[in-house]
Amino acid sequence: MGKGCMTATKYFLFLLNLIFFLCGAVIMGFGLWLLLDNQSFIAVLSEYNSTAVKIACYILITVGAFSMLMGFLGCLGAIYEIRCLLGLYFTCLLLILIAQIAAGALIYFQKDVLNGEMSKIITKMLDNYPGKNSTTEQAWDFIQRNMNCCGWSGHLDWNGNMVIVNSSQLLFPCSCQNISVATGNSSDSGFCEAQTPDWPVYDVGCAASVENWLLTNIGVVLGISLGVALIELLAMILSICLCRNVHTEDYTKVPKY
Repeated sequence: MGKGCMTATKYFLFLLNLIFFLCGAVIMGFGLWLLLDNQSFIAVLSEYNSTAVKIACYILITVGAFSMLMGFLGCLGAIYEIRCLLGLYFTCLLLILIAQIAAGALIYFQKDVLNGEMSKIITKMLDNYPGKNSTTEQAWDFIQRNMNCCGWSGHLDWNGNMVIVNSSQLLFPCSCQNISVATGNSSDSGFCEAQTPDWPVYDVGCAASVENWLLTNIGVVLGISLGVALIELLAMILSICLCRNVHTEDYTKVPKY
């Protein structure tokens, strides 16, 4: 490999690793936000399955921190042409790529199990929904209102709600209200009074709405996943090429602190 090609490879690999570092910071920040923000939908789930949700947040934080570390080591190995760091970087990228493929396959083949677990969590949450417009309830109301859905499997999921069961009025969740068939004033949260036993709500459950959204945006999801995989493959190729063409390491280039 010529000197000019080596220089171009080195700085392009440095740029890729800088992107990895920034993406890692975003992922770690997102994980911290989910863990600490009490107004997100994750906060609603954590009230009923705290351990699993916190584990997911910790995984995001760990992945983000690991990506930042990898980006830093990759930048250092590329700019100072350190073979051991480049080799370590290549190995880590290979393991991450394998883990991503395994995780994608696991999610695909276990989607029914995941849907069942989510259904249990949401049903338990709906049974204990007090309708006091708390910050955690607003997240679920937002989902039902904006995705035009009611409950997880359907509006019957609300039949076990203690407020509805114990009330002498015909109550239904306001965020489920189908505007096209509703009469009178509507609210965005809490409970509304129905005029008849047939609630003026959306028939479709939020599970179907989420699935439809994924199917509608499957091209975007696959495009992003494929783009990330291609960037990782490119970084692996560049790192191994640079590693093979660095015959001696000059550690005097590395700044000492």
